[in-house]
Amino acid sequence: MAELTNDLRPPVSGHTRLAAVIGDPVRHSLSPVLMNTAFAATGLDWSYHAFQVAEGNALGALNAVRALGLEGLSVTMPHKAAVAGAVDRCTPEAEVLESVNCVTVEAGLLIGHNTDGDGFLGGLAHDAGTEVAGRNAVVMGAGGAARAVVRALASSGASDVAVVNRTQEQAEKAAALAGSVGRVVSKDGLAAVLANADLVINATPLGMADAGSIADFPVDPELVPVDAVAVDLIYHPAETAWMSALRRQGVEVYGGLSMLVFQAACAFELWTGKAAPLSAMEAAARAALNEG
Repeated sequence: MAELTNDLRPPVSGHTRLAAVIGDPVRHSLSPVLMNTAFAATGLDWSYHAFQVAEGNALGALNAVRALGLEGLSVTMPHKAAVAGAVDRCTPEAEVLESVNCVTVEAGLLIGHNTDGDGFLGGLAHDAGTEVAGRNAVVMGAGGAARAVVRALASSGASDVAVVNRTQEQAEKAAALAGSVGRVVSKDGLAAVLANADLVINATPLGMADAGSIADFPVDPELVPVDAVAVDLIYHPAETAWMSALRRQGVEVYGGLSMLVFQAACAFELWTGKAAPLSAMEAAARAALNEG
């Protein structure tokens, strides 16, 4: 793990504020690197930790947040839906998505947020400088991250948000989050839709194993227009085989690390009211990935 440098925080004491991430598994999480780097760079007297919480124990974890006086909580798989149903209140975004990845504590109440959509948009703007308004987007996948991306694209003015997923029912639920611009695309109609795509997003886990076989690609790279921007939400490996194939044919493509950094920055700002040190967070995350 990358060592923190220029740690401006005071020594840990009884005044140090605590925040954490829960998940299963969680030991691989970059959240402690991102958040402790942010606290160190800003000199805030906070400390952030990872807690392995087995599926089904999300309510117990929230009770611990109350009992121990934690100031903030990050939530990763498999707890996002369970936490959404167990907090005192959800923001409208988290309520619609039925998914919480960040919890704030306000006047003793636990408030569930979802920062994935803002994280995606922030990462896209950072990496590609791409405006979403007026663009045609294709999203592959219909899980939690995909749904957040679909909603964010529509909210930012995308002209068309096409959802591709193996399960029709899940695809329809995801596409509905885009309102009138959302639709489901079958495998047979995918090539025609991709031909007019400006943004192509892989929100499936395909590529984590990095096998390199076209059977493991979310979509045939040759179907992606050369003038489109592609994003693979996977951040480890930093460059999947699908990304490499797209890059070889001249497509502008980015991984998911920036989305991870920007959604974490949103959480940092919700908890502290301070601007997140994005450059320091990104550098620490990249160093940690390179060492891993």
